[in-house]
Amino acid sequence: MRHVGRPALLLSGALFLLPPLTPAHAAPPPPPAPAAGSATDADTAANTDTDTYWTADRMRAARAVRAEPASRAGRAAAAAVATAPSKPSAGLPLVGTFFWSDAKGAGHFCGGTVVNSPGRNLVMSAGHCFDGKTARPNLAFVPQYDDGKKPYGSYAVKPGGVFIDQRYLTRGRDAAAGLDFNFIQLAPRDGKNVQDAVGGADPLFDAGYEHDPVRLVGYPSDQPHPLECTDRTERFDSPSPGIPGSFLRIECDAYSGGSSGGPFLVRSDSGWGVVGVIGGWKTGGDTDDVSYSPYLGEDARALYDRATGGSPATPSGAR
Repeated sequence: MRHVGRPALLLSGALFLLPPLTPAHAAPPPPPAPAAGSATDADTAANTDTDTYWTADRMRAARAVRAEPASRAGRAAAAAVATAPSKPSAGLPLVGTFFWSDAKGAGHFCGGTVVNSPGRNLVMSAGHCFDGKTARPNLAFVPQYDDGKKPYGSYAVKPGGVFIDQRYLTRGRDAAAGLDFNFIQLAPRDGKNVQDAVGGADPLFDAGYEHDPVRLVGYPSDQPHPLECTDRTERFDSPSPGIPGSFLRIECDAYSGGSSGGPFLVRSDSGWGVVGVIGGWKTGGDTDDVSYSPYLGEDARALYDRATGGSPATPSGAR
């Protein structure tokens, strides 16, 4: 099961805000960063603080945020499914994971993918990874994290930079499982936006359910390295009235708690495209060996437009 704890947001009207923080495919050569995304003194300070805080020892010691392995019954059911093998890897520059700290120690949760955007500063993850009501100190995104290594440093989340559809919070994880995605704006680091440092994937909307091959990348909390698997996706129509909708489904083994938010990647004209994130049906699935994603349709496109335009993350319409 890919369920994690309830992190990092303050609600302000329809925009889900984070208050100021307290302190394999190579990326192509980046074009010059646009002036619109240039660093401010506050951005620089935030990233200096998170980079200083997140040492290799702290990241290795980071405890999972309520990572829950599959149940015994779930594992038994999954054993009958011919899942594709997964393996540890060095990861991809545009895929990373999140860290935060609390009074009891460091936390490690969820994956995310840098997606191409006008501001060159946007990460896509799962909605349930950021649907809490309190701030997370030292919250940072670490691209291509691997066993204490952060080859591109860490990027602080911009205050007010988390965009989630209001209906996901209002209805809850089951009733709004089809809206289990988000977009997160990151502060520049050393005057450079994250997309300029690591590249980005195209967010692919209304791309259908069936894709082959699909590269699944995740950060299970019980493993020190990124986990990768290649398989195909198929359409899964929910049999439960309490979890309505249709989802992408992929059979890859060992994607346990913490892997939420990891991307379903396909090849695109610019390199990689994202057709899903681990989430949706039962926040990604109730066994380690079968993962799900919400369908990225017009609701996801509308949220992306708001995140790139800087307007409030309001719902695209009542349903």
